[in-house]
Amino acid sequence: MITVLLFAQLQEEARTATLTINEDVLTVNQLKNQLINAYQLYQVNECMIAINEEYALDIDEIKPGDTVAVIPPVSGG
Repeated sequence: MITVLLFAQLQEEARTATLTINEDVLTVNQLKNQLINAYQLYQVNECMIAINEEYALDIDEIKPGDTVAVIPPVSGG
């Protein structure tokens, strides 16, 4: 099981702060596609992804037991 943590607008759109994904191994890109298809989180392609508190690339693998944070862009002024 993979734990996915959502923040800011993503939490509001998914109506939850935490999701669980039951997959053996998938890439960050595959996870993004699942979040888009299952939860319509289209903004996920603009987000930073961290696996176990380390930033990840789209080709990095996510394994069972990992915690993934989906961090939306921050704007300020």
